[in-house]
Amino acid sequence: MRINGKRDTELFLCYHFYMRRILIFSLVYYPRFIGGAEVAIKEITDRISPEEIEFDMVTLRLDSRLPKFEKIGNINIHRLGFSSRQKNSSDSLSWYLHFNKYLFVFLGFFKALSLHKKNKYNAIWSMMATYNSFAAVLFKLCSPQVPFILTLQEGDPIPYIKRRALPAYPLFKMIFTRADYIQTISNYLADWAKEMKATCPVVVIPNAVDFEVFSHKKPQAGLEILKQKLGKKTDDIFLITTSRLVVKNAVGDIIDSLQYLPHNVKFLVLGTGYQEEELKEKVEKLKLSERVKFLGYVSHKEMPQYLHISDIFIRPSLSEGFGNSYIEAMAAGIPIIATPVGGIVDFLRDGETGLFCDVSSPKSIAQKVEKLIKDTESRDFIIKNAIKMVKEKYQWSLIASDMKNKVFLMILDKKL
Repeated sequence: MRINGKRDTELFLCYHFYMRRILIFSLVYYPRFIGGAEVAIKEITDRISPEEIEFDMVTLRLDSRLPKFEKIGNINIHRLGFSSRQKNSSDSLSWYLHFNKYLFVFLGFFKALSLHKKNKYNAIWSMMATYNSFAAVLFKLCSPQVPFILTLQEGDPIPYIKRRALPAYPLFKMIFTRADYIQTISNYLADWAKEMKATCPVVVIPNAVDFEVFSHKKPQAGLEILKQKLGKKTDDIFLITTSRLVVKNAVGDIIDSLQYLPHNVKFLVLGTGYQEEELKEKVEKLKLSERVKFLGYVSHKEMPQYLHISDIFIRPSLSEGFGNSYIEAMAAGIPIIATPVGGIVDFLRDGETGLFCDVSSPKSIAQKVEKLIKDTESRDFIIKNAIKMVKEKYQWSLIASDMKNKVFLMILDKKL
């Protein structure tokens, strides 16, 4: 900004005086490590002008190809910890890199103190009650006047999370009790925050989808090329999941369900994770190699076309905080099958916006698949309702506006 006189100097000083900055604590981030939480951070901050709020972030580096500092969208990213050349999925990290999670508690804390000394943050924002939030709590203890915003996006079962936190449970509980404002993506997680004795305001603001990206279909010729590449025949039915290959997403149950379905029902698996080899062995054992395709990591940008050539989305989760993938499939115009667990019940009404199957029941999955194949009237009804719901409630423009007005500005303008 060029200063041409007293008035410009005054404007410059006012701009910096009123500049509002938030420091984000996130364990991983773009471009190598992308899950629902990372998508949410980026989609929200990209829709908030830096003239309103400027964001910095402390996060792990992990991949040596990533710079220690860069700007992505409206976030200045500071990466910490030791690294090596890595794959895209954080589930596929070399064993020794997992020590970074423990180091981040202290590395993130000290880096935050250093950045705060320079930037004087108006608030801190931590994504999920995990290692990065331990760092945020330490910062809060040293700088109690800085408001602490906590977002809960957890998808793992809450008893499992609590067991893992046992060695540091007093500090873990402080993540909730020291927060000044908690935003959760589902009523299920809001109840958990209250169970953990949070006394601050708790608001439910869900995740969302870039509706235009997921609803817009490529020209038919392009989709036909992808169908040919994947060997989809005229009478084939493609089931699809976009999931981390971990136990809680129950991809193995979908594989097992194929035994009860016709041979023209096939399954696309988009994602990576520690269960990948185990799931591939299951496919071989059940002699389903011609019906299951593991497509590995597929970027968020490329994902819609795979949904558009598919017929049914399935993720029979054992637990789920919310589940962006379901909303994305709805926007893409294909029906979904899910389990009635966690935050899924906030948006899936059985028979109206999707179908529920039983937890850990391949036979139940198969029954729901057959219903969608045979009952085209019900299928079309579900698709229509789901698209309408997503357009009205689950677009990132709406969610970003709610985050800005109901969380950030409430904190920054001291309206609480």
